[in-house]
Amino acid sequence: MAPGPDPYAAMTAFNRFGLGAKPGDLALAASDPRGFLLEEIRAQGAGLIPAEGLSSTPRALQMFFAEQQQLRVARETAAAMAAPLAMASVNASPTDAKATDAKPVDTKPAEAKPKPQEPPVEQRLFRAEAMARFNAQMKAGAGLVERLVAFWSNHFAVSVAKGQGLRATAGAFEREAIRPHVLGKFSDLLIAVESHPAMIFYLDNQRSIGPGSNAGRFDGKGLNENLAREILELHTLGVDGGYAQPDVTALARIITGWSFAEAGSETGEPGAFLFKANWHEPGVHNLLGKNYPQTGRAQGEAALRDLARHPSTARHIATKLARHFVADAPPTDLVDALTKAFRDSDGDLAVVAAALVTHDRAWSAPPTKIRDPNEFVIAAMRATAFTPNDPGQILGVMNSLGMPLWQPAGPNGYADTTAVWASPEQMKLRLDVSWQMAQRARDYGAPLGVLDTVCGLAASRETSDALLHAESRPQALALLFMSPEFQRR
Repeated sequence: MAPGPDPYAAMTAFNRFGLGAKPGDLALAASDPRGFLLEEIRAQGAGLIPAEGLSSTPRALQMFFAEQQQLRVARETAAAMAAPLAMASVNASPTDAKATDAKPVDTKPAEAKPKPQEPPVEQRLFRAEAMARFNAQMKAGAGLVERLVAFWSNHFAVSVAKGQGLRATAGAFEREAIRPHVLGKFSDLLIAVESHPAMIFYLDNQRSIGPGSNAGRFDGKGLNENLAREILELHTLGVDGGYAQPDVTALARIITGWSFAEAGSETGEPGAFLFKANWHEPGVHNLLGKNYPQTGRAQGEAALRDLARHPSTARHIATKLARHFVADAPPTDLVDALTKAFRDSDGDLAVVAAALVTHDRAWSAPPTKIRDPNEFVIAAMRATAFTPNDPGQILGVMNSLGMPLWQPAGPNGYADTTAVWASPEQMKLRLDVSWQMAQRARDYGAPLGVLDTVCGLAASRETSDALLHAESRPQALALLFMSPEFQRR
């Protein structure tokens, strides 16, 4: 059994703040669970994924652009070849038609079956990034930093359903814009996210042209406010953060010209961020009572840094963090503490994370939250030391549980409340998935040993008895996956 003065605290460290314990993990955290989590926050390179074998956003988009061009050429060639044949058929004489009634003799040798087509480049890129993410989650210590990565990825949500270009870059977006800043300054994270091609494309800012800009006066095109609205409503101040429609319009004008270089662009590296000065709305713009002079791209960065430091942003972020990790209705004193940590540290997210894992209310609150599908599947694999060799093994389960990777229904991300993930329909799906995972698991030992891995001395008698009386090892493991100790955090 896992040693230590408080087995419940050790389990809380892995369940509430992490991704579930692996064999032997509880013993590592039992003597000082809070310190164990703080070590992970302070670890050098925490949250980063090596780029080896993965493509940068510009490279991913260049590969995507090239394949799309090849497909266009192939379609045009096929259409050009088909046109003369169609014309010949139309112009054929009745004699020719009768001649064609005779069944032709096939003198060609039997052809070999065509080789299976390689998946599209965007799918190959997506799967490589997904596998890198899952491996990082599987290998993490407690998994706190990986949980923070997932939290911020959901906070700054993009969806691959938007188009193939986003499927090619969603993983690189998380790896490049979020992971390097997940324990840094929120202002740096905010700028990295809003200037990334994936976010720009998802919220259509590459189509936003200042009406008074050179391009706007020539083409008669105008603003697209999607990105500006979500920055204010979702990413910084929050829906009740004190902004109004004129602020949305002002911010939209401030970030006109924030785009990316498309295929064949004469300026900038294809696939990389590109500030289009001739699309940028000129002049001074007033946002939340402050004037921002015309400084090109820097005008937008200055506005984002001020939004990052706004008191409403601190409260909005603190509330979301407390809701995600602790309770749907988070304790007010915990939210207050996180808000203060955010403001006093100028948005240092490592300081805020440390304030979260050291606050008493974050440990004393009952485990009312339910693991989301990603956390549930990864925790099951960590508990049984199962190592997937293909991302499809996880992607398929996440799809069936209603949380397809990097594909939320909207820019507000996946739901983060218990009611959604603990619904009767969801529990039925999880029961089916638990049985499937239990049947696939190999070499995990006795189910009671897995129970000891994830709970130690905190396991309830009811769960232990249910496993003891199961009709088979897979059934026992499935019951463990569905137990309150495993589902709740």
